[in-house]
Amino acid sequence: METKKSVLTHSGAKKLEEEKEYLTVVKRKEIADKIKEAREQGDLSENAEYDAAKDEQRDIEARIEEITKILKNAEIVDEDEVDLEKINVGCKVKLYDQEFEEEVEFRLVGSTEADSLNGKISNESPLGRALIGTKIGETVEVEAPAGVMRYKVLEIQRVN
Repeated sequence: METKKSVLTHSGAKKLEEEKEYLTVVKRKEIADKIKEAREQGDLSENAEYDAAKDEQRDIEARIEEITKILKNAEIVDEDEVDLEKINVGCKVKLYDQEFEEEVEFRLVGSTEADSLNGKISNESPLGRALIGTKIGETVEVEAPAGVMRYKVLEIQRVN
C-alpha cells in the first residue's frame, strides 16, 4: 500500500520536529523514571502506577512513530515562495462570506496542521479544495451541511 504524501508548511514541519524532539528526549526519560519507580514498589501484577506508565510509554512511542511517518512522507511548502496570483497551501486568504456579509481570514495548510479554531483550514477540506487555484476577485461555492456557501476572494497573502 502506497503511503499518502502529506502537505506541510515549513512552520508546521518545524513544529512537528520540535514535538518529536521533546517526546524523544524529555518524555521518554520521564516515563523511564516512572516505570523504574513503579518496579521498585514490588509486585507488578497489581501495580496501577506501572500499568499507567506503560500505557503512557506506548502512547508516546506511537506518537513518535506517527510524527516520523508524517515527516518522512511530507511535501514541505515554503510559505516565502508561495505564488500570490492564486490560492495554494501556505497562503493566508481574506474572503468575503456572502451569506453572513462579513470578511473572514484563513490560512490554507496541509491536513495534519488543520486547526479551524485558529483559522487554519486543510487543503483537503471542502472549502480548502474549492479555494485551491482561485484568484483574487473570484467567487467559490462550497457545499456545506447548512447549504451552499459563497465566498469572494479579497486578498491572498504570504504568512508572516
